[in-house]
Amino acid sequence: MATMAKRGYHHGNLAQALVDAALDLIRDKGPTGFTLSEAAKNAGVTPAAVYRHFEGRDELIAECARQGYEIFGDLMEHAYESGQPSALSSFEATGRAYLAFARKYPGHYVAMFESGVAVARNPDLHRAAARARGVLERAAEALSKRIPEGKRPPPQMFSAHVWAMSHGVVELFARNSPGTQVPFPPEDLLESGIGIYLRGLGLLAPDE
Repeated sequence: MATMAKRGYHHGNLAQALVDAALDLIRDKGPTGFTLSEAAKNAGVTPAAVYRHFEGRDELIAECARQGYEIFGDLMEHAYESGQPSALSSFEATGRAYLAFARKYPGHYVAMFESGVAVARNPDLHRAAARARGVLERAAEALSKRIPEGKRPPPQMFSAHVWAMSHGVVELFARNSPGTQVPFPPEDLLESGIGIYLRGLGLLAPDE
């Protein structure tokens, strides 16, 4: 343990080592299922060393969430750009990116959406979350321009509906929950759900 601690201090990566340890614990035990002492032990440092970087577990989890939103925002940006120049393809790609993120980064995902972290009270966290949310809103706004102005929903509402649908598919069918018994892949559930939603708005023809 002493060797690991010295290596962490030498490279100046103690804070990140604690974040990485916390992410593993969050993934395995949930955001309230571990202590700072456990995170310190897994990072190879003493519990006292944690407080040189984080005031407590909530601040450590908030940093996990912030990093998650940064990764999430990057993935959403990439998904959006990959669908260009089609507004529909870009919009659908951002929905799939949500599902992919939840699968690949479970610790970050839980820290972001299931820890109760107060996004609005942390400026850096709020900025990262707003950037990620903004990508989906931008995709929704571009797609909704195909709807007559008086009939189109606000982009924030449009994107919130798809975000909620994506989140629901993740929670019920993509994270080893009871819903995984349903005989449809999560990707198919999400794609068909978004398709029904878009048809309801007149953005897809019945046979698309």
